[in-house]
This record gives sequence, structure tokens and C-alpha cells, in this order.
Amino acid sequence: IGKENSSSIMEFILLSLSENQGVQKIYFVVFLLFYTLTVAGNLIVLTVTSSRHLNSPMYFFLCHLSFVDICYSSVTAPQMISGFLVENNTISFAGCIGQLFGVHFFGCTEIFILTAMAYDRCMAICRPLHYPALMSRRLCGRMVGVSWAGGFLHSTLQTLPIALLPFCGPNRVAHYFCDVHPLLHLACADTRAEGLAAVANSGVISLSCFLILVTSYVVILVSLRGQTLAGWHKALSTCGSHITVVILFFGPTTFVYIRPSSDLSEDRSVAVFYTLITPMLNPLIYTLQNGEVKAAMRKLCRRKV
Repeated sequence: IGKENSSSIMEFILLSLSENQGVQKIYFVVFLLFYTLTVAGNLIVLTVTSSRHLNSPMYFFLCHLSFVDICYSSVTAPQMISGFLVENNTISFAGCIGQLFGVHFFGCTEIFILTAMAYDRCMAICRPLHYPALMSRRLCGRMVGVSWAGGFLHSTLQTLPIALLPFCGPNRVAHYFCDVHPLLHLACADTRAEGLAAVANSGVISLSCFLILVTSYVVILVSLRGQTLAGWHKALSTCGSHITVVILFFGPTTFVYIRPSSDLSEDRSVAVFYTLITPMLNPLIYTLQNGEVKAAMRKLCRRKV
């Protein structure tokens, strides 16, 4: 068996969030609504932030973040939602590897874009007079380009070793999408090295970027010493939405990838937060906290009407 290659298994069966048929129907309605809101909300933010009236670096990054959120949730949500209506939610071997690549490509790109947004807010608050020169359009473009390139490199390094493993035994993936740890449990080989590499890759990226983000907020708080109450309120209101996103996204991501996974059912539940909940909440968090975005949305609605 150990000599068989990965073509021995032509498809995998993805597990659902629940084995109860009644609960699955409820999940179908709930997550279909979540996914619809995710795509619609991020499309609205993408359209609004593309306006020439919102030309600051923050909206440039937010535009890319909304595009990434649409792609990120679309990699996993449709497969999960359709799986609630069938007995066996199957995915081909090639589709599984493609899904693994997409999850880590868009997920890592989002991590880097959120880090770039934190740097942008830090410069805007700590160096307001030099901000236009520090955050030039060329620098912002390079930061976004590096984010996409970094996501591609991370995903390639994460996916290639998994794709080369032999899969010749059970084909039931203990997750609602193809991810590193569930696939390593199915491989017909010693996967300890791949497991440690996955933790070192995804876990270190998640934790290090999270620490960078926390450091940036500490720097912001320190720089606000001696400011008036109005200055504190303005600075914290612009960072409040970003902090919320960071907690919702990085908390579950770090929990799943920073350690060798043993309880896959626990990982399956936690993964819902960073694959679907956070992309759905991003448009609400950023638009409800931002007067300029709300004004641009009202202007766009009046123009369409």
C-alpha cells in the first residue's frame, strides 16, 4: 500500500459541521445567508472604495481586502453549503489540492494586507504631517504587490508537499474543506516533517503578523500621550474597526495553525470564523465606523436611483 501514489484516491469525502440531517438543513439556510451577505457586502465596499473621491491609502488597502474576502470565502463556502444537501460531499483529488492552495493563498494575502493596513494607520496617527510623503501611491502599490506575492509563495510551499504525498487509505477528510492537518491524517506515509513544516509556515506567519499588529497599536497608544480627548477619540475610532477584524481573524487562525492539530472537530468549528464570519463582518465593521465610506455609499445610491 505504501508504494501506491496519490492517484490511488481519485476523490475525497468532506465531512459536514454536523451529522444531524435536521441541523444540516438549518446550517444550509444560515450559511447560504452568510455567504450571500459576504459577497454582496464586499462587492458594495469594493465598488465604493474604487471611487475617485476615496483616494487615501486606507481605501486602497480596503478595496484589495474586500476583493480578497470575496475570493477567500468563495473557495470554501459553496462546497460547504452544497454539502448540507447531499449525503456524501465529494471533491476530486485535483479539486481538493486546488482548494487547499486557494485557502492558503487568499488567507495569507489577507494577513499581509491587514498588516499593511495597520502600518498605514500607525503612520497616519503617529506621523500625520509626513503621512502623505511616507505613504505614497507607489509604496502602497508595492505593499499590496508584496502581499499577493507572499500569499502565493506561502501557498505554494504549503500545498506542494501535500500534493506529493501518497493517499491510498481512507478518503474521509475530517473537515468541511481540504486543509493541511486533515489531509496529513489521511496520507499513507510518515507526515511528521510535513506537519512541523506546516506549523512553521502558517503558524509563524499568523503569530508574527499578529505580534506586529499588536506592536503597532501599542505604538499608537504611546503616541497619543498628551493628546486631547477629541484626539484620542478620533484616533481610536479609526483603529477600532481594524482591531476588531484582527481579533476575529487572527485569534482562530493562530489557534488552528500554531500547533500540531489533534482535535480536528474542534478545528472545523473554529475555522468557520476566519473562512466565513470575518469576511462577512468586514464590510459592516469598516462601513459602520467610517463616515466617508457611508457618505460615498449614499452618493452612489442616489446616483443609481
